Amino acid sequence: MDSSESVTNGDATSQEKHDASRLTDHPGTVYDSVGTEDVQGRRHGHARFHDPSDDEEGEEEEDIDDEEDDDDEEDEDEEADEDDEDDDDDGSDDDEPALKYERIAGAVPDLPKKDSASALVVANKLMALGTHGGIVHILDLTGKRIKSYKPHMASVIDISMDATADFVATASLDGQVVVRSISTTESYSFDLKRPMRTVALEPNFAKRTTRAFVCGGLAGNLILYEKGWLGHKETVLHSSEGPIWQVRWRGRLIAWANDLGVKIYDYVSQTRITFIDRPADSPRADLFKCTLEWQDDSTLLISWADHIKVARIRARPKTSSNAAAPPFLVEITAVFQLDCMIAGIIPHPTPAPAAVPSQALILASDSASNISSTPSTFSLTSFLIIAYSPPDTFFDERTDDRARQARKAAERPELRIISRAGEEFAADALSITDFHLWGCNDYILCDVLGSDTAAAGSDEGRCYVVMSPRDLVLVKPRDRMDHVAWLVERKRYEEALNDVELIEAETPAVPGESILSAAEIGQRYIEHLVSEGDFAKAARLTPKVCGQEPKRWEDWIFVFAEKQQLHAIIPFVPTESPQLDRVVYEMMLAHFLTHDRQTLLQTVKEWPREIYNIDAVIVAVRSELDKSASTSSTISSSPSSKLLMECLAELYTANRQPGKALPYFLRLRRPNVFDLIREHNLFTDVQDQVLLLVQFDDELMKQRRLDGQVLDDRRSDAITLLVNNIHSIPIGRVVQQLESSPYYLFLYLDALVMEKDPNLVSDFADLQVKLYAEYATPRLIDFLRASNYYNLEMAYNVCQERDLVPEMVFLLGKMGNNKKALMLIIERLGDVHRAIEFAKEQGDDDLWEDLLKYSETRPTFIRGLLENVGVEISPIRLIRRIKNGLEIPGLKEALIKILQDFHLQISLLEGCQTIMNGDSSDLSLQLQKNQTSGFFLGSEFQLIIQLRGPL
Repeated sequence: MDSSESVTNGDATSQEKHDASRLTDHPGTVYDSVGTEDVQGRRHGHARFHDPSDDEEGEEEEDIDDEEDDDDEEDEDEEADEDDEDDDDDGSDDDEPALKYERIAGAVPDLPKKDSASALVVANKLMALGTHGGIVHILDLTGKRIKSYKPHMASVIDISMDATADFVATASLDGQVVVRSISTTESYSFDLKRPMRTVALEPNFAKRTTRAFVCGGLAGNLILYEKGWLGHKETVLHSSEGPIWQVRWRGRLIAWANDLGVKIYDYVSQTRITFIDRPADSPRADLFKCTLEWQDDSTLLISWADHIKVARIRARPKTSSNAAAPPFLVEITAVFQLDCMIAGIIPHPTPAPAAVPSQALILASDSASNISSTPSTFSLTSFLIIAYSPPDTFFDERTDDRARQARKAAERPELRIISRAGEEFAADALSITDFHLWGCNDYILCDVLGSDTAAAGSDEGRCYVVMSPRDLVLVKPRDRMDHVAWLVERKRYEEALNDVELIEAETPAVPGESILSAAEIGQRYIEHLVSEGDFAKAARLTPKVCGQEPKRWEDWIFVFAEKQQLHAIIPFVPTESPQLDRVVYEMMLAHFLTHDRQTLLQTVKEWPREIYNIDAVIVAVRSELDKSASTSSTISSSPSSKLLMECLAELYTANRQPGKALPYFLRLRRPNVFDLIREHNLFTDVQDQVLLLVQFDDELMKQRRLDGQVLDDRRSDAITLLVNNIHSIPIGRVVQQLESSPYYLFLYLDALVMEKDPNLVSDFADLQVKLYAEYATPRLIDFLRASNYYNLEMAYNVCQERDLVPEMVFLLGKMGNNKKALMLIIERLGDVHRAIEFAKEQGDDDLWEDLLKYSETRPTFIRGLLENVGVEISPIRLIRRIKNGLEIPGLKEALIKILQDFHLQISLLEGCQTIMNGDSSDLSLQLQKNQTSGFFLGSEFQLIIQLRGPL
């Protein structure tokens, strides 16, 4: 690394070029066309950074002959191996990075898949990304694409944006320079016929009417365009020294680079200020790009290949001898030579920037009166560079060795921070996609905030963007909280806890801003200690971490209890401020819950409920019971489960929650359950324990029978309780719980039908049909006749499955299938009287016809019909169907009965006819008398006639 100072001015004359070469050969010499100064400089070698003593060794090595050079190369190789070993040792220390990185998402990951990136510029929090396909994408810092357009047919090599990010200028290999507005239709296009390499807009381009910009390319001309009345005026600022590789405009100064070096031009005075040559023995200018970066209005950073130069512009003192000289001097304040190629450079603030006196240049406006030579202070900055280690050697390009001519895979680029004193603060390897394919010129480094804030000396709000053909990476400086996070990631919790406490003491915490609070880190620290088994140290840390937070205390005491290390934390549990007496008792109970449940039951019975949180204890005991106790209706045989249920019953009773204690009394089969329910009116609490209650009652009844008591199976205390309290225990909920025990369900529904209103169970009529068919078949027909809510087909299928013929006959008749019902009576029952009654009930002549037809060959049926036939069917109709020779027992008596009934009917008819004739005669005589007799007209009728007039 070289560090030197020089002052130059004016154009690059032959004398200046000669003096510039002297500057490289003798860095301690400073040349100026007006006067010269000798400034002591330092020279550093190609290793990262060497001591100043390397200068003497370097000068001695230049005089050694070729044989000694071979020996020196071997020594240097050995030293390089030792340096590599030292680097490996340093890398093993896991140094903390100085920056944090975030790959920009949004539309960015998809854009390079079709067209790789070639140029980038950032202004006003917007990015302009150029591609090799000639497309320009306008993006924000989150990667959201705002606009895209295609101004070129070839690669976009350079992009420039004004401070407002409204105008974008692009230079392309197609020879075009395009200036375009993002928000309006204003656009300018210039065809320079040769590939263009760089372009720069004037400061405040959007506010200037001149719309000036400079551009250059392979033609070797640096051209200034200014807008006038008749279009843009073209002014050639420089030519004939090779291609223009880069140009940057800041304030009134324009800096550009060509094959020979860098020049600076004053736009106001229209004079060239200085020429800064390229380092000697540099590789070709097109292989490793030159990067020009204005740190401020008076400081220019130059990186080219492996060299960095810092140029400081200051106002020239006014004297009579230099009246015709340029108005500014350029001072080379530093020269560095690194062990890598530099793909990009921007200023970066140091942790404690120093202020040194200097003749600062104020270039706020174009007026020469604003130039001051009075000393002022400025903040020294470090340099943030993209370090690229080339895989090839560029000093033997004419070699015939095919292996050496083949392109080798590139190494991963690094982002380094280098101080002005030459110290490397940090070096982070960048995670770049396909980095092995890219060269030095493929990377670009941009400052998001711009050079206006580069001298502010503060990291606040700063960030950078690194571009490769496939990636955009957002780089931000790390703050103190990032350091804390880094310590936490490496489980250095004690250091992190100390640091975050200092930060919180200095800066009030903002809710939601950071998750790494002192409490959070302390929490992780205790978790780490617990995982490592260091319970004693973790317990000692709890007062510092838990502080005045009872909830945190409670959580950690539970953790220690689970680890069976409750004895380690008990000495540190506070009794006041905050008061944790209840937590202590709960933890003791939890300890008993885990290790000695008999003692837990005894403690629950003896302790007053006020000294601990009984709800928390109930939750803990229930959790253990859920793990170990049986959830079925029968009590678990495990003594541990029985102890837990007894504890819960006692706890709920003590907590004045007898309703919640009830299920556990039921499981424990306590005889006083029904008295408890009635005493505390627990009907609503028992509505979810119906099955358990009924089973318990059934077990009690069985036990009483074994004891010799005579009991009614239909009378059950549980069923009676359920039936008498249907408003507190809904019928639907009971049915739902008893579905798994059909017999209990039958008893319940039957009790409702018998003791309450049958309509209450109308919704369960189908279910009742099945239950009656299963458990009370003789009563099924009565239910079928009484209820109208069941499904006929379902009921018929149930009866058919059990071959219940009378019920089937009733259901068929109710469904209207009389013929099939009659056939069942005749064929299955053989009951002629029932068949006749059924035919009478239906009153269907076709049904009588079927019965008569079926009876023609069955004497028993004929006799029954003859004996029981009435007005529904004529006896003649039946007698005519009797076949000759058919023997019918009791036929004579049946016929006599028919004749007697017939004579009785005739007598009744004759008597009725006589009565009707007498009534008719009397009524006829009365009618005739009324029609032939006169009637008296009173005075009222005469008045009516007078009012209406004559008839």
